[in-house]
Amino acid sequence: MNRTTVVLAACIVFAAGTCCRAAEAGNESQAEIKAFCIDFNWGPGGPNGFAEPGLWADADPAEHLAWYKGLGVNVIQTFCVSCNGYAWYKGGVVPEQPGLEHDFLTEVVRLGHKEGMKVMGYFCVGANTRWAQEHPDQSYGNPAHTHIPFTTEYGDYLCGAAADALTRTGCDGFMVDWFFNGPYRPDDARLRWLPCELQMWKELMDESFPGTDAITVEQETEFKRRAVERLWLRLRTAAKAANPDCVIWLSCHDLGHPQLAGSRVFKEVDWLMNEAGDIESIERTRKMAGEHTQLVACVVGWGDRHNAPALTTAAKAAGIGVYGFSRPGADSLPLPIEAYLAKPIDAFTGNDRNIAALARWYNGLPFDVVKNAEGRLGDAVPKAMESGDR
Repeated sequence: MNRTTVVLAACIVFAAGTCCRAAEAGNESQAEIKAFCIDFNWGPGGPNGFAEPGLWADADPAEHLAWYKGLGVNVIQTFCVSCNGYAWYKGGVVPEQPGLEHDFLTEVVRLGHKEGMKVMGYFCVGANTRWAQEHPDQSYGNPAHTHIPFTTEYGDYLCGAAADALTRTGCDGFMVDWFFNGPYRPDDARLRWLPCELQMWKELMDESFPGTDAITVEQETEFKRRAVERLWLRLRTAAKAANPDCVIWLSCHDLGHPQLAGSRVFKEVDWLMNEAGDIESIERTRKMAGEHTQLVACVVGWGDRHNAPALTTAAKAAGIGVYGFSRPGADSLPLPIEAYLAKPIDAFTGNDRNIAALARWYNGLPFDVVKNAEGRLGDAVPKAMESGDR
């Protein structure tokens, strides 16, 4: 057996042991989440890897909807506000992307709903270039990692933006990403104790600030957890007031991070996603999630770090939803779906290889299917697989 086959077999064995627990938790519906995002966050021109404001402002909602439909999704994740701090819809409380040609999110919602799809927006909670530039006293600057203290003023901004997007565009909810107060990386996690953070300490803690030299790691961690939970409570309240049925979807690359593990965020969020993709990590989080929380695994987005055939199969067996993402191409879209289906998966490299796998999975096709120019299954596909059997 080749390496892919061995990994796939191992994932299936692991997932088979977890599917009963998924059913007992009432989470069978998680497997129905087939989501994807053409990710407008990243691109040339902006600070620290974020896309320059206005990049892809000519993106056509109809063309994007057609691409998503061809991929076979039932959930589109696009953007309320991307990391550069500008909105992807018109007339809202957050300024739109410079030169935005279409009322992008609003139109994708309208078109997606016609196809029976959910359309989700996005906010990067911990990083926002525009916020940093306009509020230098409430930001660590513009690093590509999280940099925003969760002040009361920032909470006002985020909650107002979320309620506005839900009301104005009709989107079904939104993903929240980088839900960390200030720096979160292990090698750069200590706070600088800006004046705004000292004010937050007064608001959140039941003791006077011990001083920058005396504060312990444990005290700082507790402060961050309280800041996260305060913002979460405010955001959830504002979003559900705007649309009680909206879905709030947390993407988390580290499900064991001390700012989030065991928090009320995990218990109250509607969808909880392991961005790292491995099924074992999201399974360990099941006991920290709420009874209603649907678990999702990101299986496409990090190129060779993901193995989409193995992960999708394991996710289905475990009752976990599936998600993928891709940077846009020059025309704001990845390769055409027809191109992904016209060649074997192994003919692609990097993230395109995993998108090619997802295009088959989402459309109920076997992983080794190839379609000819007329859209028919290739002659080399075994008869037993032409019916869509895996």
